[in-house]
Amino acid sequence: MAARVLIADDDAVVRDVVRRYLERDGLEVRVAGDGNEALRVLGSERIDVAVLDVMMPGPSGLSLCRTLRQGGDYTVPVILLTALGEEDDRIAGLEAGADDYLTKPFSPRELALRVRSVLRRAPAAPSTVPLEIKVGQLTVSTASRSVTIADEPIGLTNREFDLLLFFLTHTDTVFSREELLKRVWNWDFGDLSTVTVHVKRLRSKLGDHHRVQTIWGRGYLWRGDAGGGDRATE
Repeated sequence: MAARVLIADDDAVVRDVVRRYLERDGLEVRVAGDGNEALRVLGSERIDVAVLDVMMPGPSGLSLCRTLRQGGDYTVPVILLTALGEEDDRIAGLEAGADDYLTKPFSPRELALRVRSVLRRAPAAPSTVPLEIKVGQLTVSTASRSVTIADEPIGLTNREFDLLLFFLTHTDTVFSREELLKRVWNWDFGDLSTVTVHVKRLRSKLGDHHRVQTIWGRGYLWRGDAGGGDRATE
């Protein structure tokens, strides 16, 4: 079954060009001209990746992304399209729960590659990874891609889960943001703030149960002992 991608943008030219590129890659495509139409599609069809324009009418892409992430039970990957190039705007999108973003004008081929990257969701650990990983009260099920703390579910996006699983299977090892971008996101290049924001979100969601430590000037590691994690966010 081909993966299904939603393209939500109020620019008909953007929708048509992107649709043709993705269909050429063998993907099914649904289109929406505003946030309300996008919400209807997301609520009625199986969507594997949602590409949302930040500035479209109705619920904006940013608002729609926040809505999808509320409660943590809707984990469809989200790529935001934005004409805003400032770092604060990009970070706002990532903090809303987006998996990736592209700044307009963008290459349709680059967007197609980003969609493929999100769809791959390559395992962050070897096939020998246990079906369940326990760290204190934190339990990670690799089969269902779910996380609980003291039996209470924790809603993680797909990228947040991949990042957590990578840390848990590579404890006490420092990884730079460049290395994490390559090994968790499968990107050879990209905005390093993507990693920074996802680490921040992971720390926030896990609270006192995270063991992510910042090694200044080098990167991040997950402590394998019970010493707890550094609460710094950069």
